[in-house]
Amino acid sequence: MEKTELRKELKVSAIENGTVIDHIPSQSVFQVIRILNLTNYHNQLLTGTNLDSNKMGKKGIIKVSNKFFESDEINKIALVAPSATLIIIRNFQVVEKRKVEIPDQVEKIVKCFNPNCITNNEEVPTRFEVIDKKELKLRCHYCEKITARNTISFRE
Repeated sequence: MEKTELRKELKVSAIENGTVIDHIPSQSVFQVIRILNLTNYHNQLLTGTNLDSNKMGKKGIIKVSNKFFESDEINKIALVAPSATLIIIRNFQVVEKRKVEIPDQVEKIVKCFNPNCITNNEEVPTRFEVIDKKELKLRCHYCEKITARNTISFRE
């Protein structure tokens, strides 16, 4: 009698050109999709959550065909998924692989949580100094209020 092997992995098609965002904390995958405005993306988009990971236990991954992220988008990823790795694919080959890094300054992408801040009442671009990268705390350049990880929201 022939023994059948159980299939334990599902193969997905490789992307020809684009970006893979790997090592996302599973609970942050959908937030990354939302802040990068990928919910309305019309090219191939693959997401996975709660995947086994030797590094993290469980992780998420997003594969985005024909998309290369700009620095402000990469900063958004770093703020919500600081463990993420960006993998750039061209002609089915990995041409670059790098960890995202929380920048020292964050400009124009985060809203100040202080409703009285000038950035929430006039057309002034936001600017923050990152004062704690581990706990993620940002100090507003204008009102000096601290925005923490749990109160962070992104500008449209």
